[in-house]
Amino acid sequence: MPVLRPPDEEHHTSEFAVPEGLELPSVEQSQQGSEFSLPKGMAPSEQAQQTSGFIVPEGLTTTPPTEPRSEFRYNADWASTPANGIRSPLLAKGLPWHDRMRTMVRLPLSERPAPELAPAPEGEEETPPLPVPRVLDLTLRIGELLLASGEGAEDVETAMFAIAHAYGLDRCEATVTFTLIGITHQPSLVDPPVSLSRTVRRRGTDYNRLAAVFRLVDDINGGSITLEEAYGRLATIRRNRHPYSKMQLSLAAGLLAGAASTLVGGGVLVFALAVIGAILGDRMAWVLASRGLPEFYQFVAAAMAPAAIGVSLAAVHPGQQGLVQAAAVITGGLFALIPGRALVASVQDGLTGYYITAAARMLEVFFLIAGIVLGVLSILYIGEVSGVSLDPETVEAKIRPAVQLAAAMLLALAFCVMLQQDKSTVVIATLNGGVAWLIVASMRDTADLSPFAATLVAAGLVGLFGQLLARYRLTSSLPYVTAAIGPLLPGGATYFGLLGLAQGDIATGGQQLLRAASLALAIAIGVNLGNEIARLFIGTPGLVTPFGRRGAKRTRGF
Repeated sequence: MPVLRPPDEEHHTSEFAVPEGLELPSVEQSQQGSEFSLPKGMAPSEQAQQTSGFIVPEGLTTTPPTEPRSEFRYNADWASTPANGIRSPLLAKGLPWHDRMRTMVRLPLSERPAPELAPAPEGEEETPPLPVPRVLDLTLRIGELLLASGEGAEDVETAMFAIAHAYGLDRCEATVTFTLIGITHQPSLVDPPVSLSRTVRRRGTDYNRLAAVFRLVDDINGGSITLEEAYGRLATIRRNRHPYSKMQLSLAAGLLAGAASTLVGGGVLVFALAVIGAILGDRMAWVLASRGLPEFYQFVAAAMAPAAIGVSLAAVHPGQQGLVQAAAVITGGLFALIPGRALVASVQDGLTGYYITAAARMLEVFFLIAGIVLGVLSILYIGEVSGVSLDPETVEAKIRPAVQLAAAMLLALAFCVMLQQDKSTVVIATLNGGVAWLIVASMRDTADLSPFAATLVAAGLVGLFGQLLARYRLTSSLPYVTAAIGPLLPGGATYFGLLGLAQGDIATGGQQLLRAASLALAIAIGVNLGNEIARLFIGTPGLVTPFGRRGAKRTRGF
């Protein structure tokens, strides 16, 4: 039978009792050895005490010990929060809001400095806090206009964060995708967050409206308008009519196609036929749009008209000269349809880390180009069946520097009208397009360099100049960049690729289409590289921060 022991003996032999010969440490010893206290011998530096957001109690030190406490201890400079806290970035007041907000939007919430609101003058009551849902709604409406106008995801997110920060909301996160934007504000760590979202269902090109939105964002960050005044100006921007009518846009599309046909060797007759074909295609697209058909079918119809005129010209003039003129007419029509800005925006979003938006934009470009291919291929196939054979080896444009430079500037000017740009930006964008063509023609035709390298350099300078002008005028760089890359679009390579496919020459057609894709990629990368170079050299002065504008987090963690 088990022997029952007295309570004293049972207590002394409990597993929770301290064994005989051991003593519990005193309270002072346990506090000295706590992992939350600073090791003995550490002292806070003066700079750390001035810049830290944490108060170091008197008697505690922050100087690192001479010997590590453990060989497995992480380095506090990179693996954990240092004892003196995290240094907040100091944003210079003289910098544009683009630079200040682009730096902050890359930071985690815990590292962002709080908004600095101006205190109320003496004798006046403090302004009551703004309603959070109304501020977030204004932010979403402005972000929707920017995204619908073709602005990059990073710039849209930066503008949204700038508005929320200007009205005193310091814990905000914006989310931008191709068709959905959202913003979340968390008042504190214990309060529930407030989230709003909007769906971007319609996208249009109106850079005049885009410039007005940027001026509104700039005034909001300057603190010169109230929330209600911002709502009023936003409503006025939405109600404003486009600066150019539909007939003017159709005429601009025709001039663009005519100028592009001149770039590839066309004469006066080719110019006139390209203008007629582009206008007919544009009006057909307008009719389909008014009937509610998707944009894919609109591009099919717009591509069929210049292709039909080119095939008809080859049928009337079956000789070598007629084939060259037909190729120039069709190529000019393709220049007016290639979605250059959408391609640049997709590559820009991918390079800045917005992969979902980049993939969606690239898919949109794919569908639009597929519509162009279907429209042109159908006409070329009908021509081949009817006995009108076009020769893909007949395109050798004569070098006419003065005529081609004038055509390039006319092309950029027509692009400005199609993009509904403000008249103050038309002249600069036209000159920028002329410079781009002059550079690519000099490197490709005179210096006999690679067309890919020439296009990359020219597009890079376009992006650089556009970013510098945008920073000078505190507006978007799109009006200075989009029209200027018009003369660089690979219309000729696209035409010859489609012609090869129509004739059953898969090898030649695929090679030409691959060349067109390479040139388009060179344009997109060059524009983005020019923007980043401008920000790299002129974005850091006055920005006192150890990291600047952080890059996107990559898969390998660089």
